[in-house]
Amino acid sequence: MPETITSEATDERLESYRKGMVLSHWARANPNQVALAWQGGAWSFAELNGECNRLAKALRGRGLDAGDSLALMCSNLPEFVVVWGAAARIGLRLTPVNVFLQSQEAAYIVENCGAKAVVLDAGLGPSVEGLRERSNAPIRIAVNGEIDDFDPFAEVVSNQDPADIEDPVFGTVMFYTSGTTGLPKGVKRNADPDSRTDAQNLYRYEPGDRHLCTGPLYHAAPLAFSLAQPLAFGAGVVLMRKWDAKEALRLIDDWDISHTHMVPTMFHRLLSLPEPVRKEHETSSVRYVIHGAAPCPVEVKQRMLDWLGPVVYEYYAATEGLGTFVSPETWQTKPGTVGKPRPEGQVIVGDEDAAPLGAGEIGLVWIKAPDTARFEYHGDAEKTSSAYRGDYFTLGDMGYFDDDGYLYLTDRSANLIISGGVNIYPAEVDAVLLEHPAVGDAAVIGVPHDEWGEEVKAVIELQDGHDRSSELEAELIEFCRDRLAHYKCPRSVDFVDVLPRADNGKIYKRILREHYRELSSGD
Repeated sequence: MPETITSEATDERLESYRKGMVLSHWARANPNQVALAWQGGAWSFAELNGECNRLAKALRGRGLDAGDSLALMCSNLPEFVVVWGAAARIGLRLTPVNVFLQSQEAAYIVENCGAKAVVLDAGLGPSVEGLRERSNAPIRIAVNGEIDDFDPFAEVVSNQDPADIEDPVFGTVMFYTSGTTGLPKGVKRNADPDSRTDAQNLYRYEPGDRHLCTGPLYHAAPLAFSLAQPLAFGAGVVLMRKWDAKEALRLIDDWDISHTHMVPTMFHRLLSLPEPVRKEHETSSVRYVIHGAAPCPVEVKQRMLDWLGPVVYEYYAATEGLGTFVSPETWQTKPGTVGKPRPEGQVIVGDEDAAPLGAGEIGLVWIKAPDTARFEYHGDAEKTSSAYRGDYFTLGDMGYFDDDGYLYLTDRSANLIISGGVNIYPAEVDAVLLEHPAVGDAAVIGVPHDEWGEEVKAVIELQDGHDRSSELEAELIEFCRDRLAHYKCPRSVDFVDVLPRADNGKIYKRILREHYRELSSGD
């Protein structure tokens, strides 16, 4: 039987966690329980802990010390987890790199983070060769195949002892911002394990639970919510290499998944599956579906709750800090809210200087930085200073509090459409369009207009079985006009095969806006 989390076990687990050795705790407590599964294999906690120890010793043997930086550009492979686990126990600063970056973009991050070691996935295609040529890191390790001038992962760890290291040091992770304005910046924190959300059992994991990892681990949310947290509490992790709605349902059924983390686009893809397909797989094991990263249309979330029951939990947070949380029970009394700040005062809605606004007034959403682990932007004191208003920073999201202190998001300030002097929040229109059966995904943006400044355009990715036509364009515009004030509704609709999106499902509206501005200017 798996060890339960008793008071004594909790003390030991926390002590192990503070040293970056929480996997070691579960390797002793539940050695044979599955810790990590992927297509084609699985490791127990004892095996995963041993793999992390072997790599930790190999990295130390090659000269890495606590405080050194390691860059990891790798898809959702078991080696990603081993690198993460090894770095966590020898005090390294781990920088995960988006696998879809071009080689010059990835090389900038590898250089900027000061990486002394680079671990690179050989299966990533042309960017591998470009990064290989640009990287000057003295320690270079290849996974998932061979790369010239890189040491194969298997050879690096082959002669290492899997026993626990004797002098662990808690490591950190430094993610890079998306770089929507200027070059991306590393979000850096001090090594303070007690300030990390994965030290708290927010989602009531029990040993023996299993979490389905649906998103890429090099993103902050999947790494925290789909790897660090479940493993910290003795739950196994089942890795998806890439998102697929049907495959997700199969894995939930096959592995009796108890927890998973998703973004709203994944909800929409699941709900778009034919009902007979959804009914093919058992989902009753699911107790927590955790979501964040983007506003979720009320209708989409309600349909998820109708299907799976009261298991959908939402948070509002960023790489830089945590904001709010809402349970499914509370959300159903306040549809659309992202919750109350935790603790009180953690979030305010204010003006450009973070001066608080009253209930119902839309403004910038400001989040309080952690007291003991305030973030800084790596190597950029000016950007760090400019990010704060006192103790608060903003992601550029807009929102408001209701009279009961619940936060509602309207949209990002960058997405705001100003047409004829009137503010229009595209997320509201996106949500309506997603209710139409022909719409697979939607991105509402503002495009230049000589008289009004901007006008509303919808860019639509259609569901299978629906064809582009002027009739459908008119139907979608009328569909919106039946549900929204007419000034908010699209004046035109364009259909595309694929919307530009991040690999976690979020749509890059910035790319669409730039495209249409170029068309308008004739460039």
